[in-house]
This record gives sequence, structure tokens and C-alpha cells, in this order.
Amino acid sequence: MHMLYDSDSFVVVHMQPDALLAAPADAGEAAPRLVRHGFEIVDKRSGKEVYLDGSWAEMFQEQILAWQRNAPTQQEVEETLDGYAGLAQNPVVMH
Repeated sequence: MHMLYDSDSFVVVHMQPDALLAAPADAGEAAPRLVRHGFEIVDKRSGKEVYLDGSWAEMFQEQILAWQRNAPTQQEVEETLDGYAGLAQNPVVMH
């Protein structure tokens, strides 16, 4: 897990694939693992999040690469994230 962005309005976290984790001695099986990467975007204003994986994650990765090349303003980043926030349906809950 790698935090990419944190502002008053949004948090973006890159979830990276994990190596197979060792199981606790009493569990008898391996712990679940993340098979492919994805991005979690949390809209702090609404308290909702969206998880992008697959082709959505690939498109978002391209956006990140464009930001790295062009150094956007915070307003430009926030406007882009606001577009993804429209997909957010899941309330953020503490584990």
C-alpha cells in the first residue's frame, strides 16, 4: 500500500500485489493476497470510496504518469479526482 495523494478533499492509495503471506501456525492455510494492483480513491467530503482495478486501474495509472510529466496544479488534480468520486458508492468504514 502506497499513499499517492492526500488533501483536505481526497486520499489516493495505490494497492500493490502482495507476495503470498505466510499463514499463522494455527490457521492451516495461506493468508489471502492481492493478485493485481489497484487504486483506492477516498472522497473525504462525502465519506465514500471507490476502488479501481483492472482496466480502470490501468487508465488511472496513465493519468498518474501524465501528472508526473506535466506537473498539474492541485486544482487540476482535484477536478480529475472529483470525476472519479462520482463512482464512489461505498461508505468508508474503519476496520
